[in-house]
Amino acid sequence: MPETVVFTDPAGEGPPIELERFGLGPALADSELRLRKIPEPDPYYVDLGMGYRFAQIEAARRSGAEGLVPLHVAVRGHMGTGKDHDIEQFAAAMGLPYFRIPLTGEVRDVTLIGSTRLHGDGKGGTESRWADGDITRALRGPALLNLSELNAAGAETLFALHGLLDRYAALDLPNGETVPLRDDVRIFGTMNPTDIRDYAGTQTLNKAFADRWVIWEKRFPVESQVKAMLVRRYPGLGEEYLEAIARLTTEINASFEAMDSGVRVETPLSLRSVLDRVPTGLVIYADDPDPLRRAWDEFVLPQVDPYDRDHYETVWNAVVRRGPSQPPFRTR
Repeated sequence: MPETVVFTDPAGEGPPIELERFGLGPALADSELRLRKIPEPDPYYVDLGMGYRFAQIEAARRSGAEGLVPLHVAVRGHMGTGKDHDIEQFAAAMGLPYFRIPLTGEVRDVTLIGSTRLHGDGKGGTESRWADGDITRALRGPALLNLSELNAAGAETLFALHGLLDRYAALDLPNGETVPLRDDVRIFGTMNPTDIRDYAGTQTLNKAFADRWVIWEKRFPVESQVKAMLVRRYPGLGEEYLEAIARLTTEINASFEAMDSGVRVETPLSLRSVLDRVPTGLVIYADDPDPLRRAWDEFVLPQVDPYDRDHYETVWNAVVRRGPSQPPFRTR
């Protein structure tokens, strides 16, 4: 029996979606490599809804409905909202090798697609051989391909991918070979918003390229979602700390998204700070008179632009003023 996985709607609105996981045949020349590329499920991952939406697209693709073509999903959101993590965990759930390929302005299409290179022929001469690039290599077998930072890619890279992402569904290589989009390959992408924020190197997507994607927004989590993630990862963290961290997170990020430049900050409170840095600080400074304030000073404020720190202090005083005095973590 094929192994299956069930996706449930965190909002409680849609029905559960049951999908068969992908399998890797032993006949693949690089099956060992691809097996190593299947991510481990993160036991602390909380699906805020994006994983369920991915499953909806997958279920539609497998429905057999006449006329449907494969859709490719790009997730757009600010730094630290968990875009890549959502995609990686979908690959883990579906048993797909995960290839995350950053598209920066420094990466040329020959690096991603491939090129012809000279090799010694063992007789004192040379011969030319085709060498796959990162994207082509992923396309040759079961894979979930995550083209990260889509709107930082150069124009030559985007144009090279047009045919792969539309009804043609294939990549034409410079050596004359055509690599079709396999039934067991899924293509995703991520990008930061192109607004006044400091996302160096990003640009507005070419409209023809953008039209080849379904673009979904990944918002900052709300207070209850922040608490759920903290509880999943740190079940021993005290309730007062959970409340304070969740409120600080949502208030700072509300200021980040504010339209009024007088109250807006330019540095969000990312999930990396909330889930990684602050709890580490609480462990280190557990014996401090105010562990949360000390963790805030040492593990959050150094990440913040200097001109944002006054507003961070304003939010701190409005939400916490003084952190809980009891130890952060319950003893067993």
